[in-house]
Amino acid sequence: MITQIYEVSNAAEATICVEAGVDHVGVLVGDGSFPRELSPQAARRLFDGLPDGVIGSALSLSADRALIEAIIDVVSPPLLHLGAAPEALGLDVVREVKAAHPQLRLMRSIPVVDESAVALAQSYDGVADFLLLDSHTPGDKQIGALGITHNWDISRQIVEAVNIPCILAGGLGPANVTAAIQAVGPAGVDSKTRTDCDCSHEKDPDKVWAFVREALASLS
Repeated sequence: MITQIYEVSNAAEATICVEAGVDHVGVLVGDGSFPRELSPQAARRLFDGLPDGVIGSALSLSADRALIEAIIDVVSPPLLHLGAAPEALGLDVVREVKAAHPQLRLMRSIPVVDESAVALAQSYDGVADFLLLDSHTPGDKQIGALGITHNWDISRQIVEAVNIPCILAGGLGPANVTAAIQAVGPAGVDSKTRTDCDCSHEKDPDKVWAFVREALASLS
């Protein structure tokens, strides 16, 4: 079971995740167009400090191909995560990014709003290395970071319909991650808002540790 934590913003938070056993350490990267984005240079320094076996995931919420390319060039991320809404960043552009960087591992967010998400997820077979199944408000420029769950029945349909490992996101934390895994059967689980400190975007060490512990305990 892959465990993934966003938004890690500094080396101290990365250390918390590493010590807790997190597999994917997620960093929001950009040019400041979205709140709390780290610069590509800062993200590169953070990823360079991760030990072997821990994967740094660079999340871009931008639909700007030039900015995405700049993130790839500067960060050289072990995993590039594209989180712009599908109407802003279409399959053709994502396919072009993958073709230009065939060795790059790529994760694409899928907005789970209704059953049309199943066909959207299937369209990324052969393009994405991971899918992130996340909550979404139609009209938002980005997918996720809402702190709410979505219809897990649809996410389970996606897991069963695609050949890509799916990471389940959307309002997951220590209290509900076991139920989410049992309902969906994903390859991994992601947490952002429910492993934050109360009333801030800083990571809460106790919540991070509990999230990983509960996710792995669900397999026993």
